[in-house]
Amino acid sequence: MLALSRKKGEALVVNNDIEITILEIKGDQVKIGISAPKNVPIYRKEVYVQIQEANKESMTIQNADALKDLF
Repeated sequence: MLALSRKKGEALVVNNDIEITILEIKGDQVKIGISAPKNVPIYRKEVYVQIQEANKESMTIQNADALKDLF
């Protein structure tokens, strides 16, 4: 993991087309802005984990058998 220090208004660039800017710092909260192409999905980690779990759940053998029954 790369750890960087940034101040309000400063930014970093990822992969030439994603820019992450520090917008505001209040106490222990940091507000960031992310500028990325529309085809780049951006999720909060807790939402991303929920999506991954739902995808795994949908791929269970029970669901696969139910899908076979449809055909």
